[in-house]
Amino acid sequence: MKKKVISLLMSAAVAASLLAGCGAQPAPAPATEAPKTETKEETPAAEVKEETPAAEETVEEAEPVTLKWAIWDESTTQYWGDIKAAYETAHPNVTIEMVDLGSTDYMTVLATELSGSGSDFDVVTIKDVPGYATLVQKNAIIPLDDYIAADGVDLSKYAGATDQVTVDGKLYELPFRNDFWVLFYNKDIFDAAGVDYPTNDMTWEEYDELARKVTDTTFGSQIYGTHYHTWRSTVQLCAVLDGKHSILDGNYDFMKPYYEMVLNQEKDGVCRKYTDLKTEGLHYSAAFSGGDVAMLNMGSWFIATMMTNLKSGEYDSSLCGNWGIVKYPHADGVPAGSTLGTITGLAVTSASDTPDAAWDFVKWVSGEEGAAVMASSGNFPAIMTDEVKEAITSLDGFPTDEASKEALNVSNLYLEVPYGENVSEINSILDSYHGSIMTGEMSIDDGIAAMNEEVSALLK
Repeated sequence: MKKKVISLLMSAAVAASLLAGCGAQPAPAPATEAPKTETKEETPAAEVKEETPAAEETVEEAEPVTLKWAIWDESTTQYWGDIKAAYETAHPNVTIEMVDLGSTDYMTVLATELSGSGSDFDVVTIKDVPGYATLVQKNAIIPLDDYIAADGVDLSKYAGATDQVTVDGKLYELPFRNDFWVLFYNKDIFDAAGVDYPTNDMTWEEYDELARKVTDTTFGSQIYGTHYHTWRSTVQLCAVLDGKHSILDGNYDFMKPYYEMVLNQEKDGVCRKYTDLKTEGLHYSAAFSGGDVAMLNMGSWFIATMMTNLKSGEYDSSLCGNWGIVKYPHADGVPAGSTLGTITGLAVTSASDTPDAAWDFVKWVSGEEGAAVMASSGNFPAIMTDEVKEAITSLDGFPTDEASKEALNVSNLYLEVPYGENVSEINSILDSYHGSIMTGEMSIDDGIAAMNEEVSALLK
């Protein structure tokens, strides 16, 4: 059944225009085996009477159910409607009622909604780990472990992501979307410089050397070897790919080599300066699509943006149309394909009157059926099966080279923000001192020392 649903969704996806304004065609209802009809001779009247309660239970299970689902940005996010249509087609007795809370402060608004006595959400979308921590601490969502065990859900399919959001041995969400970091590059820039393309197995030292090879500091015709957006993740999280550290450690000395690499690149004209980006408000998409950036560290969500905007003509194909991706660079001794990730999950609320039905929806969306729906619009589901990868790489506009296809194979996925009781406060501290280091207000050593002091005090 799964293969049939996936196959039909993939065929529809490839034929349809990427990220079209209308929703994708819903998945057909799965075929079911017709029940056996027994003869009167084989079924005595007494046995018929005994089977009557079971028949009533079947009718009861098929009674209409409405699930209220909290989301954001319904009008601009295709997969919400795609998921609703596909699930309702496969489950004719279920109606999914989406409630758009907006993307601005979504998790804060959601927490407020769920803390009210009148909340009637059944399923909620979890946008980030700090917000997830808040809902867990407020007992606003329920642990899913009993459901997971009863239905035999294989958590290994989530590449270790679920381990990083387990709270005291309990899991309160299942991820359905997973964006992970890759390295985008402009092939024309490398061709013009006569330099080999990036590969799927590069250390950070090799990446730095490559960025310097293609850099041209000639005034009026500058080429930047690489680009970093102003998020702290573009620098700090390079350091956690060894699998030994996280942003919850309380000591951040391990981040120093990466700050040194990026600030030295700024000094040598290999990348734009953080202060200029802040002043100009230059978005990473504008930087890369402008045709003067050779490499860009960014999440997989930018793949769909590149394909869509090149197809629509919003991006000039002569500047950035010849592009590709490779796996994120890694530290020495770390397997290629180790990368950073951000998950989007689903949870069942404590207030739901129909938790079993809500769980079925969560399980379906987070499973292989939901993964096929996500892939049909070029988005990255949490479960990356071979069929899903084939669906994404077959979409019109995805780079055709084998290295770009191979880049979708992840060996280790480390969450940018794993679960922690004080994760929101830690995020704020690290954000603040990242800005101080990058603007030169503080030295690398002083900035990291301040991080260590404030986070350690918080953890104590």
